[in-house]
Amino acid sequence: MVIRIKFIFEPNSPIMSEDKLSVLYVDDEVNNLQSFKAAFRRDFLIYTAESAKEGMKILSEMPIEVIITDQRMPEMTGVEFLESIIPQYPDPIRILLTGYSDIQAVIDAINKGQVYHYITKPWDEEQLRNIIKKSLEVYTLRAENKELIKSLLRANEQLEFLLRQKLLS
Repeated sequence: MVIRIKFIFEPNSPIMSEDKLSVLYVDDEVNNLQSFKAAFRRDFLIYTAESAKEGMKILSEMPIEVIITDQRMPEMTGVEFLESIIPQYPDPIRILLTGYSDIQAVIDAINKGQVYHYITKPWDEEQLRNIIKKSLEVYTLRAENKELIKSLLRANEQLEFLLRQKLLS
């Protein structure tokens, strides 16, 4: 079981009653969504969306740590979806899932969608579970790094203030 780590610096982040890692899976194929939810609901807090638009709505309502999206969807590709959410939701770890081997999709996923991992369908359940768990580690390390940088900047400002005070006296 993966446990959500609650950081003091997460502003306005609701505490989940199940206290699990939140995963959003976006795929236009309902059977894939159902299979994913059935396979991973015990380990993670699963949200599913049948379209990029529905995925964006969930992102606006829930704190999500990991986003998994299918590449080939009718209105918007997975890469386009991931690229479009980066400005507003830069922190979630992004994973692209596809049933097609398309090298351009892989390149775009890395360059445009800032994808952490690329997985082909059909997925191996244990492999995908491990990838999601590793995603939590990356998410956690990034969050800790942000907090350490903030602390360092505050300490630097305090040192600069003290130095100015010393120079003035």
